[in-house]
Amino acid sequence: MLADHLPIYRLRLRTERLELRLPENFDEIAELADTAAAGVHDPGFMPFGIPWTADGPKTTARNVAIYYHHVIGRWDARAWTLPFYVFLEGRPIGVQDIKGVELDVTREVATGSWIGRAHQGKGIGKEMRAAVLHFAFAELGADYATSSSYDANAASAGVSRSLGYRDDGIRLPVVQGVRRTELRWRLSRDDWEAHRKHEVVVEGLDDDVKDMLGLTKETS
Repeated sequence: MLADHLPIYRLRLRTERLELRLPENFDEIAELADTAAAGVHDPGFMPFGIPWTADGPKTTARNVAIYYHHVIGRWDARAWTLPFYVFLEGRPIGVQDIKGVELDVTREVATGSWIGRAHQGKGIGKEMRAAVLHFAFAELGADYATSSSYDANAASAGVSRSLGYRDDGIRLPVVQGVRRTELRWRLSRDDWEAHRKHEVVVEGLDDDVKDMLGLTKETS
């Protein structure tokens, strides 16, 4: 089995409604690509620093498939991204990333996400981020988690605030030739503890997985 060689495929994060894991076959990747092609955001607003949804449904779907293969194919225990697929009632509806760079030293992760428009406005964005925050703080020993959102993305900012993040300054990137204001957010372990609401179950996390994440028995 692939998980014998890439143990991150054994990971499962479960919440009240959701399961977060890596896709088990190409059909699940294709299904998520179709979800993205059906729409991720209002066409009049670009919520991403890399505008991967800008060139129409066909390219958007292809970008979803390529991104997954890219982050897994360039895996590095010192700088990794786990692109958890988010499953609702057995169907993939979005992605919840969690990233670590020198995690054994920095004790800091970053997150990013998207979900199909048909599933937005139902509290799913908060629930899936709560899942990876539990994974980071309770299981991987993180001290901080960071996120970001653009100034007009009230939904994303609202998720961050509701989970206990605090303002962490701004950045001014250029996206599609326009200067944008990116709001940065930071969550400490104490603030995470104070805002925990969702029950999260983590399965498959063992020493082999921690080794892929750059953690040893001494540091995890």
